[in-house]
Amino acid sequence: MPRYPLKNLSLIFQFFCCTFFLLIPSISHALIIEAKAIEQQFSKSASFGLNKTDTADLQRFYTARNYQPVWVTPEPGSSLLEIAFTFIANAESEGLDSHDYHLQQLQQLQQQASQSLPAAIELEIRTTHALLILARDLSRGRFTAAKADEDWHIPQPAFDAVTFLHGAIKTNRLQQSLNDLSPKQPSYQLLKQTLARYQKLASSHIEWVHIPSAPSIRPGDTHTNIPLIRQRIAQAYAADGIDDYHIAPTASEHYDDELVTAIQAFQAQHGLNTDGVIGKNTIRALNVPLDRKIRQLRINMERLRWLPRNLGERYVLVNTAGFRLTVIEKDKPVLDMRIIVGRDYRSTPTFNGRLSHMILNPYWNVPDSIARKDLLPKQQSDPSHFTSLNIKVFPNHNRNGEAIDPDTIDWQTIKHRFPYVLRQDPGKNNALGRIKFMFSNSFDIYLHDTPSKSLFQRDIRTFSSGCIRLEKPLEFAAFALGKQELPEKFLADLESSQTTTVYLPKPLPIYLVYITAWIDEQEKLRFSPDIYDRDMRALRYARW
Repeated sequence: MPRYPLKNLSLIFQFFCCTFFLLIPSISHALIIEAKAIEQQFSKSASFGLNKTDTADLQRFYTARNYQPVWVTPEPGSSLLEIAFTFIANAESEGLDSHDYHLQQLQQLQQQASQSLPAAIELEIRTTHALLILARDLSRGRFTAAKADEDWHIPQPAFDAVTFLHGAIKTNRLQQSLNDLSPKQPSYQLLKQTLARYQKLASSHIEWVHIPSAPSIRPGDTHTNIPLIRQRIAQAYAADGIDDYHIAPTASEHYDDELVTAIQAFQAQHGLNTDGVIGKNTIRALNVPLDRKIRQLRINMERLRWLPRNLGERYVLVNTAGFRLTVIEKDKPVLDMRIIVGRDYRSTPTFNGRLSHMILNPYWNVPDSIARKDLLPKQQSDPSHFTSLNIKVFPNHNRNGEAIDPDTIDWQTIKHRFPYVLRQDPGKNNALGRIKFMFSNSFDIYLHDTPSKSLFQRDIRTFSSGCIRLEKPLEFAAFALGKQELPEKFLADLESSQTTTVYLPKPLPIYLVYITAWIDEQEKLRFSPDIYDRDMRALRYARW
């Protein structure tokens, strides 16, 4: 028998075998699921143990596509399941936890799905559930902001995960749509890059060198801590790549100029005064462990997801944790200044509003709690205190009545209830300075000037009663008015000592936030101390 017909027969057999294997479902995509099987799954109570809200969302999703499966399909070339799994696995890079989206369970179901129809159905529905939850978490935050941080009062973005996912699949844009979910602002993306570096270091079991407590070490001093500090700065260079951290290794105990420059850069990165003195605040910042830095990055990325995606073309961002006010115009910082925020027991909350007007040469209507707790003890110890500060005393909580001479009042007899109201006249000693910036809010908080300029030189600037004191009030006033320089009339009114109201040409959005890991106007990473313990509180809630 000729050889060639046999060879041809062998080729024909191979062709049919290949065709057969191409036509059967891929093992990775399991058995064929009928729409009716998915529909029947939702008729069961507590389907797969999911809660009512999640089950309702899943049913709404599958109803919109007539219960046709998405991920477990007979098409061997389909890559949607692979896209879904990759997206879930990347949750870690967004500061989230892939375990919250049951990635391992999905992978196990994928292995079982080729042999078990129930496993295939569960894989289909649970994959959709994981994507709906992760999509929502990336677009508006993993947690309800007000529950994770009781001082957060900015509404979270609205997001319909079902409509989003259905549209992404229907338009064949699943990959791109998923990639577009997380915030695209440079601040978020740079925190994300930093998190990746820190996570890589943590996976190598890197731990920061611990610096023992010591009296302040000044440039030129000699101290046994210096070699350890050099090692710690070298670790900071590996983590952040800041050029000033790249110092020569040496066992010298001399605090030389090269290390001073590195410490000043470290102080700047951590919101400390850049004086080069290694004091308790600098040592405390050096000793923050790597794992805590990672948690700090994660919770601040979560806070950025809580914010609206569009903050406005012109807006003001007040970071109380960073003691900074930044003015943004067309996505670029145009003004930056130091601020003073509320004391820990009068902490400034997180909220937003719209600046509407300024008051030049304002009166200060002293809040009752400040009058009773702060000013009364000073008046009791110095009977001339109110007079020296131009503080007027009014009876029966009526500032429109006739003022009472403070010398006629026996201040020592006042213990608990404070039966007067206080008002400070405009002037150089007025606690609000020369300008007050007003916006409606339920916290009675505003921005203002201050006569206490020296406090801006402190590391931790928690000296106010909740309101925000500005380092550069005149520059801020010019921006609020949309001017390069303040108009002559404005300056004349300011110098007149008369109380005057100036309305802004257009309300200016303002956001008071609490961000302890942030990106400055030069796109450099900065850390701030957790002055109000809100990081710790939110992290406990998140169980991160």
